[in-house]
Amino acid sequence: MSATTFPNYIDGAWVSGGATFENRNPANTSEIVGLFAKGTAGDIAAAAAAAQAAFPGWAGMTAPGRGNFLFKAADILDRKFDQIAAEMTREEGKTLPEAKGEVRRAINIFRYFAGEGSRLPGMLAPSERDRVHMFAIRKPLGVVGLVTPWNFPIAIPAWKLAPALICGNTAVLKPASASPLCAWRIVEALHEAGVPKGVVNFVAGPGGELGSALVNAPALKAISFTGSCPTGEWLHAEASKRRLRIQLEMGGKNPTLVLADCDFNAAVENVVNGAFFSTGQKCTATSRAIVEEPIYDRFVDALVERTRKLKVGDGMQPGVDIGPAIDQAQLDTDLRYIEIGRQEAGEPKIGGRRLTGPGYDQGYFLEPTIFADVTEEMTLAREEIFGPVLAVMRAKDFAGAMRIANNIPFGLSASIQTTNLSRVFDYVYGIEAGLLTVNLPSAGVEYQLPFGGTKDSSFGPKEQGPAAMEFYSDYKTVYLKY
Repeated sequence: MSATTFPNYIDGAWVSGGATFENRNPANTSEIVGLFAKGTAGDIAAAAAAAQAAFPGWAGMTAPGRGNFLFKAADILDRKFDQIAAEMTREEGKTLPEAKGEVRRAINIFRYFAGEGSRLPGMLAPSERDRVHMFAIRKPLGVVGLVTPWNFPIAIPAWKLAPALICGNTAVLKPASASPLCAWRIVEALHEAGVPKGVVNFVAGPGGELGSALVNAPALKAISFTGSCPTGEWLHAEASKRRLRIQLEMGGKNPTLVLADCDFNAAVENVVNGAFFSTGQKCTATSRAIVEEPIYDRFVDALVERTRKLKVGDGMQPGVDIGPAIDQAQLDTDLRYIEIGRQEAGEPKIGGRRLTGPGYDQGYFLEPTIFADVTEEMTLAREEIFGPVLAVMRAKDFAGAMRIANNIPFGLSASIQTTNLSRVFDYVYGIEAGLLTVNLPSAGVEYQLPFGGTKDSSFGPKEQGPAAMEFYSDYKTVYLKY
């Protein structure tokens, strides 16, 4: 059976023709999930021009009116819930339960921001002058470019697109080529919901060519990017030449601090969850477990035993805990770092090999891997791997654990496992990260609160929650004499 071809979406029309690229199942590379129209710089230019033409009408619509389109799109996604979740597992590799959770989150994000259309708070303040009324109202920016990664193929497009639209902007969405189908489903839902032509545009294809065309599109006013640090740094330099508003979410090297007074079994579960679920392919994944000395050896042994029980395989199969790496390049990266780990820290306590044999030969499967006695100067303790590789580090005490945790250029997420309330607050006020968890995995966020990091992990206003509107809108301040 021939694979379905998914066109780009420009100015309210599905645009195909020309070259295509394959979207393959990383658990079974013989399966083509779909063919996607390979966008060009010309397609980006046409999409940006369409978004600019649509902007006055969309911005001029009432915010509750814009919200109605988002509510309708959420309902359409809800009706296709099982289909989209299965497609996510097939194109990205995460397990079906994880995929269902992410699709539900995307639907909730659309409903949350649809509701913001009835609020969109401004500012009101009293004047020092007699009979002067002062207030500030939000205004949209114009055309925004949204560049999304492959690891959360529906949640991240949703949490960029929904606030951008509710604030009155028009958008050009460029998804990652490794998993474009889920983002395509969002655009399809908005199209079915009747969003006016040009308001949303979708162009898939090579990141270098399309990213350069997008950041240089004359109509563009802002760009939001989630992805690698090198690409983010390049985008920042290019956007700064034009004084574009820019938002970057990039890498992490996230610590989980495990104190001697923790709930031991819960801490083991949380570290294993944070390190290995979604194949460790989360920017918020735990990649460093920093364990207090009194429980270090026992904790390492428990981690190994718990990890031994994890089942690796096709995420569509029941009982599977960990799916494949997204593609050959990421698998090669994981294996390269494991080899570096062997040279620096010795043989891993568990894992470290590509899985082969029936059920594995057609996919990019890797054993979850734990290295013990990793020290601060080692590569495993400093560079983001983005795979199921955990570095366990020893700390003399809480102060030492905090120092190790903060001694890193990144600052996205962090976790602590402890029953000591004072240590919790010391951690909350002292850790250098933007997303903190206590007695939970380092990965796993909700849409109602700001999301983002600090240091080299992030740049610009936060995403999600009420804070998202700060990036996608500006203010008009009014002084009115009566």
